[in-house]
Amino acid sequence: MPVPMELSRIIISETNEQQVIYLKEIDGERTFPILIGFFEATSIDRRVKNWPSPRPLTHDLIVGVVENLGAEFQDVIISELKDHTYFAKLRVRQEGELIEIDARPSDAIAVAVTCDPVLPIYVNEDVLNDVLGE
Repeated sequence: MPVPMELSRIIISETNEQQVIYLKEIDGERTFPILIGFFEATSIDRRVKNWPSPRPLTHDLIVGVVENLGAEFQDVIISELKDHTYFAKLRVRQEGELIEIDARPSDAIAVAVTCDPVLPIYVNEDVLNDVLGE
């Protein structure tokens, strides 16, 4: 059963290649970090802070393409953790059909915060158990 989560923290370091975002359980106390790239971290940070961009960024482009093709974003699911790598699904509904698109969690979350309203983010219980050692 997927657990509703929210983006709770973004850590951007100009001296470190890896950036960190934290997801926190909405109705609980569990939280965990995901290491992401600089571009994705700054894209997420810009959206969270409502900083405008003079031209569409990559995640704006993705949202625009999907919406212009008549589809609706549904949510993001962090679905697996394999060999210290997270896997995500960006779920889109088109003509009543649910389409799951394989994505890096960083890109899926960047798209989630680009959408208006922000998409729900879920994490599979197995992933939480693995990452938290439960």
